[in-house]
Amino acid sequence: MGFATDTIHAGQEPEPHTGAVTIPIYQTSTYVQPELGRHKGYEYARTKNPTRSALEANIAALEKGKHGHCFASGMSAIDCVFRTLRSGDHVIAGENMYGGSYRLFSKVLEKFGLQFTYVDTSNVDAVKRAMRAETKIVFLETPTNPMMTVTDLAACAEVAHAGGAIVVVDNTFCSPYLQRPIELGADVVVHSTTKFLNGHSDSVGGVVVSTSDAFAEQIGFLQNAVGAILSPFDSWLVLRGIKTLAVRMKQHEENGRAMAAFLAKQDKIQKVYYPGLPDHPQHELAKRQMKGFGALISFDLGSYENAKNFLDAVRLCSLGESLGGVETLISHPESMTHASVPVEERKRLGIAPGLVRISVGIEDVEDLVADVENALAQV
Repeated sequence: MGFATDTIHAGQEPEPHTGAVTIPIYQTSTYVQPELGRHKGYEYARTKNPTRSALEANIAALEKGKHGHCFASGMSAIDCVFRTLRSGDHVIAGENMYGGSYRLFSKVLEKFGLQFTYVDTSNVDAVKRAMRAETKIVFLETPTNPMMTVTDLAACAEVAHAGGAIVVVDNTFCSPYLQRPIELGADVVVHSTTKFLNGHSDSVGGVVVSTSDAFAEQIGFLQNAVGAILSPFDSWLVLRGIKTLAVRMKQHEENGRAMAAFLAKQDKIQKVYYPGLPDHPQHELAKRQMKGFGALISFDLGSYENAKNFLDAVRLCSLGESLGGVETLISHPESMTHASVPVEERKRLGIAPGLVRISVGIEDVEDLVADVENALAQV
């Protein structure tokens, strides 16, 4: 089936008792068992819930994986992936990634004996040099948050697999509409379902999609044992959101390209970071690896004062954390999404005081451009 068809139908057979076309919200904590030692596939809602199961099957199909497991947040999904490791295991991770992932790795997981090496994953040779005998995971974001660097997934997968490691890709920025890492050699894909998958800024969640039966068994065990599961109502909200993923992403991407082209022409902006622009260093790779360039753009206004004046002046664009909603969201990475990254590291990566990140929504793009243009007048 085609992608848009799968968003609507994969994992979502009509409800058998009534024929309801929408999967019900199974708002129950437990299930009656007909007799001791026999149940109908459901024992306790932390372990399994029909609404959550439908969502897990749906996202797995969209990412071309075999198994899906949904969690209470994107961070809890990532955390459970790393709970499959043991003390002393080594991880290679992108040096530029979501600040929350860096915080989890550096402030939490390192305390339990996991070792992390951070490299520029757009440089495949750097990934190769960082490989060790004890390397178990190569963790990638592409494009990266917020510098929009693109990593060659197929090349990194080849390096990781040659060294006996698996590749885990955070595909939140693209959604499976724009990029399917498993088809490029990844073993595991994670998402914050809060973002493009749900798309309406009314649910927080995460998902792990995997290709290996053995790995999925570990994740399923951890999902139940740790208990950070996605609620039935949130599962239903994400299922509802995914039904329009294909049409939403088309508009997000079209608006993103238009906004990036406008920003690139503005004298008050020092630099625009967007893989759809021809001067982006991985533009050609992005064209090969992605179906489109997405709706995330970062741009540098030169100083904190300029960024503050700009962000205080926007009206249609909403200043706030997060991304991927139908409404345009705009943020200041240095003080918001990446505040947990050490100052010197932020400077080295280019996460400057004047950097602004915009998640372009699906409003009329002329209105969005006008709002940004008016705000730039205050810089």
